[in-house]
This record gives sequence, structure tokens and C-alpha cells, in this order.
Amino acid sequence: MAQMQYRRVGTSGLQVSVLSFGSWVTFATSNQLETAAQAAECLQVAKDAGVNFFDNAEGYAAGESERVMGAAFRELGWARHEFVVSTKLYWGLHDVPNMKNTLNRKYLSQAIEGSLERFGLDFVDLVFCHRPDPNTPIEETVWAMSDMITRGQALYWGTSEWSADEIRAAWEIAERHHLHKPIVEQPQYNLLHRSRVEREYARLYDDIGLGTTIWSPLASGLLTGKYQHGVPEGSRASLPGYEWLRGYLTDPARLATVEKLSAIAKDLDVPLSNLALAWCVKNPRVSTVITGASSPQQVRENMTALDAVELLSDEVMARIDAVGGAE
Repeated sequence: MAQMQYRRVGTSGLQVSVLSFGSWVTFATSNQLETAAQAAECLQVAKDAGVNFFDNAEGYAAGESERVMGAAFRELGWARHEFVVSTKLYWGLHDVPNMKNTLNRKYLSQAIEGSLERFGLDFVDLVFCHRPDPNTPIEETVWAMSDMITRGQALYWGTSEWSADEIRAAWEIAERHHLHKPIVEQPQYNLLHRSRVEREYARLYDDIGLGTTIWSPLASGLLTGKYQHGVPEGSRASLPGYEWLRGYLTDPARLATVEKLSAIAKDLDVPLSNLALAWCVKNPRVSTVITGASSPQQVRENMTALDAVELLSDEVMARIDAVGGAE
């Protein structure tokens, strides 16, 4: 298997593996990785392959994903300097004013304390504002996030699914007040969802040194090809609470695009999932590609995508672009 590469997160000094491991829909989820022991097995396989970045969020399994990951870190006995870990804040765990769907100072100050307690860690390396909050001034959010870093609860901060204008506004406020600036965005990016990373953010990479930790590189499993003939039992779209995904994963136009991409993968003699992951890695603006897996075998399969990167010649990339169908 090709050796793991490491990239800086934007123009910061922080280095992360180009393939990383995320816990969305897997940790503390029924039929997935419910226990710390199960999670630890997957984390160790990822680390053995060179993965050093592990992504999480307060909102994943209502905080339980952080608990499971933290317990797995302790079970594995990893030294804190060996891994980079993130969390994301916005959705909240308490259905009361100031504690849900917000980025105000009160929520952020208490939410990071809750995350660290669940992880059992003194600090996270990265903390993201999980969505923009139109009801809180960006200046208030920037001050709260910068203060979080000053207190040592996080080392760097960023955003997730913010518009280019919102990211630039936050960066400029931090610049004006000499605060800790956002260094990274966590957007969706895959063969079917390209415009934000490739076009909307285009100027931010050079202008402010933005890094990206991209999520859903397999389009929630669509780019594995397993939804070509319906929703398989045990797949993500069959899980309770994820019914909203079914329409996306069974859309005829998307399935037709996947069929064309599958033909390219077949010509390269690689699984479609490996082609999709390698294509994301190929973009130098991507700091890391967050992968998900519910078994050690899936982790190993994801890591083999590194071997496919060298197969993506200019000619192959042009064939992929010609398929079209991306948002």
C-alpha cells in the first residue's frame, strides 16, 4: 500500500494525514460501533495505516460519539502527542434557549467544556463552528472561539459549511482585533458535490490560507455503487433517523452519473470507492479526506485508495470531468 502523506492545514503548521477517520453515523450508533472496544479496533487499524487525524462532533449521537472515541483513546493507551482530534459545535444537546442551534458566547463556552469532559481530554486540536448562525453576530462568535484557544481548550478553530463571505468576514474581524483566526473549513466535497470547494472558496485558499477537512467523500455511500439497485439492509440509509438520505441515494440522475463513474473505475481496475477517495486526495486544496467505516476491514479498504492516486492521470481526470452531473 502507498505510504500515507501528510499535509498542512491551510497555511498553519498543523500536519494531518491526507486520509483521516471520522465518527459520523458510526460511533455509538445502533448496528455500527456501539462500544469503545469496537471503536478502538478501527482507530488502531487507521493509525497503523498512518492516520493521525480523528474527527468528531458534539452532535454525533448526541454527545455519545465523543464519549466512545475518548474511551477508545484511553483503551488504546495512545500518548496525546500521537493524534490530532477535532470536535464541532452548534446543534447543542439541551433543548433550551441559548443551548441549541447557536454560536453565541454562552453556548460555545459551555459546549467546549462538555466536549472535553466527554472525551476525557484537556484540549482538542481543532474545533469547528458546525454551521453558521444567522442570529448571532459573527464578531461575537469570533471572540468566543478566539478566547477558547487563548484558554487552551483548543489549538486551532475553523468553520463547517459556512459561505465564503461568512468565512472571510470572520477572518477579517479576527485580523482587525488581533484575535486567533479561523484556519480551516469542513465542507462536503465529492465527485457529485464540487462547486463550493472548487469555485466558491477559490480565492480563500490564497487570500487567507484556508485549509479544508472535507466530509462525505463517498457521498454518504452513493459513490460505492451499493445503491445502484435500491437501499441495502444495514446501509446508512436504512438506519433509523436517516430516512432523509433515501431520496438522495436513490435519485435516478445521480445513479446514472455513478454508473458512468463506475465504468471509469472498472477501466482502472479499482473499486469505485477508491476512485472517489483518490480523486479527493488529488486536489491539493484538500488538507484531509475524512473517511468513515463501521469495521476494521472497511478501514483497510479505504486506506488502499492511496494506491489509486497515481492512476489519476490528466486523461483520467478529464474523463471524470466529462461525466458531469456534479452540484
